[in-house]
Amino acid sequence: MKPIDFSEQNVCYAVRQPEYLPLPAHRTDDGLVISCWKLSWYERFKIIFTGKVWLSVLTFNSLLQPQRPSIHKPEELL
Repeated sequence: MKPIDFSEQNVCYAVRQPEYLPLPAHRTDDGLVISCWKLSWYERFKIIFTGKVWLSVLTFNSLLQPQRPSIHKPEELL
């Protein structure tokens, strides 16, 4: 799974941090950050057969922020 560019993006996180993948995103004034990810063919087949997606979040021992994985484009971008 890789983060991908999309037409509504207005920021890219971790551009100069080689330990992370750059994360193209759309950031709203109230702090919502939306990114778009593309699955490989293998990942697509794996999801079809297992029905599972795993989400890892680096919190650096800070509070966990709310997460909302989705297969639909968020209404904030429509």
